[in-house]
Amino acid sequence: MLNQVIKILVADDHTLFRQGVIRLLSDNHNFVVVAEAENGEELYKKYFQVKPDVVLADISMPDLSGIEAFEKIKAEDKSVKVLFLSMFESEDYVYETYKSGAMGLINKNILEGELYFAIQNVFKGKKYFGSRWDELSLQKLVTDFEQTPKFANDSQTNYSEKEIKILDLISRGLTSKEIAEQLFLSKKSIDYHRANLMRKADIKNKSELVKFAVNFIKRHSSQTI
Repeated sequence: MLNQVIKILVADDHTLFRQGVIRLLSDNHNFVVVAEAENGEELYKKYFQVKPDVVLADISMPDLSGIEAFEKIKAEDKSVKVLFLSMFESEDYVYETYKSGAMGLINKNILEGELYFAIQNVFKGKKYFGSRWDELSLQKLVTDFEQTPKFANDSQTNYSEKEIKILDLISRGLTSKEIAEQLFLSKKSIDYHRANLMRKADIKNKSELVKFAVNFIKRHSSQTI
């Protein structure tokens, strides 16, 4: 493994960003970009064509999200190593990517030195979710998210089919904008539904809504969404 050049597949639906990352990696002799993808389906197909050492993938992409594409790959190759990219690094994003089995999550605004460090750690089989997250804090995060909170109005009958679908997408870590795109609604409409869901469940903030959504979908997984 010493001095081994790391083969990377870069997946992001924003062409300029993807090409910028590829140029950045190409400037470092420790890395070689063996393929690129602009959506989750293309990521899945190209992974098995080139078998990279590390996949550097955006979480939110068309066709399949980064997490969905990763899970599809992992079903066939459990050795896959994915480092996710996102504009967001809140606890709910860390929880979703960590629970998916990903090796890490980094913010798109990080400096190149941290990007290189993260890729090298993932290649060595070490997780990297940013400097604030060690294994102990990651385990605590999972415990905090998965403990069953006593939310009000947790009966399935209190929610419409659309609200349950929105809860499902919230539980997967999607933003209001991403949910709006999937459901062909405006972001304003999704924000309204979020506020209404928080009122129904007697929730006061975004983190509690994510916890509620994760636990609600788990408990009502038999519901068709």
